[in-house]
Amino acid sequence: MAYAKGAKYNSAEEHRLNLQATGLQNLPEVGTIGSTSGAARAKAPRMRPACFEDYVGISSLESQYRLRSKSSEDWEHLWLGNPLWRTLSEWPIGWVLQDQSEQIVGHIGNVPLAYEFDGRPLIAATSRSFVVDARFRSYSFSLLRAFFGQPGVDLFLNTSVNEKAARLQTSFGAVRVPSGQWDRAVFWITGYQGFAASVLARRGGGQSFGSPLAGAALFLQDKWSNLHPRQGDERVEICRSFDERFEHFWEVFRSSSSGQLQAVRSAQYLQWHFGPSLRRGETSILTHQDSTGLTAYAVLSRDDNEEFGLHRLRLVDLQFLPGRESSIEALVAAALALCQREGIHMLEAVGFSAAVGERLSQLSRHSRKLSSWRYFYKADNDALATALTDARVWNPTCYDGDSSL
Repeated sequence: MAYAKGAKYNSAEEHRLNLQATGLQNLPEVGTIGSTSGAARAKAPRMRPACFEDYVGISSLESQYRLRSKSSEDWEHLWLGNPLWRTLSEWPIGWVLQDQSEQIVGHIGNVPLAYEFDGRPLIAATSRSFVVDARFRSYSFSLLRAFFGQPGVDLFLNTSVNEKAARLQTSFGAVRVPSGQWDRAVFWITGYQGFAASVLARRGGGQSFGSPLAGAALFLQDKWSNLHPRQGDERVEICRSFDERFEHFWEVFRSSSSGQLQAVRSAQYLQWHFGPSLRRGETSILTHQDSTGLTAYAVLSRDDNEEFGLHRLRLVDLQFLPGRESSIEALVAAALALCQREGIHMLEAVGFSAAVGERLSQLSRHSRKLSSWRYFYKADNDALATALTDARVWNPTCYDGDSSL
């Protein structure tokens, strides 16, 4: 049974039968959705398209479940500043669930992304901030149905899927990206005492006197391993914005990427994607160039774990022109130096293609297992779906989807 915009379940029995028909009647918790105690007593919520006036209600719900909320300006920028969204006449910014008192009790964002496959433009959609009040957990299915059922989308991408939401993704036909390891992170320790203190805090020991000793042991272990890329490279610089060099880089890069799926990385799209975090000083750009111009770049963004006092920088994107693979080590070395200067405890990289991921793994002796596979996708037509089963057509990074928005 399809649900139109603003649809409301006619009865609890209708809702139960719908979930039963799809095999989702016994779903585990999804995203930040909590216990269902009291759900049987709650009347069915109403679903409708979200609007910008919903910001206060959405951010309040996010805060209730410990999600990071954006400022109103940054939240609206996801669409108003989006070069693609401005060309689309009818694109919902998401959907919300409202209870009987008009309070927002569920939300899923809907952000359009520009992609190209073998030179052909594609419209992708990524969800963001999928959260439902505990009392209405079972109605989360309707939000995902609205997202995956929207017209005019060639490709659905979600890159921050946790273990609770993975089953819902597959229920709608989404599958794991076939390239790279998206359930594992490699990392480098750049502040040993601070890193050790955060580990002890996570284990319940607090930032105790043991952290200096643990930090020293980690430092010696890394030093003896001799795996850290330590060579400086005068061709690597910190860049403050995506200038005209990135436009030229994108034109050269796309012309050499025949047969591949690529997120559009023109200067305009990069500036939209990272603009707010650049202004806050939370994102850094490293460039590698020679006499011919820009040959590679890396984008790094802060991703601290405030609960355990961990200061972390994440390698969000890393791109290089053909034959310039050696620039990876120079960019990683510059990123490590940046972390050390700014008192950051670790640099982390998640995902990437198999080739890039293997190179990053060779440069670091540390890795950790993530709680789930993070990157799921669904193609809208059979021909595209078949093509995307080939790992070689992918260039996946955390620039894709919602993980760095």
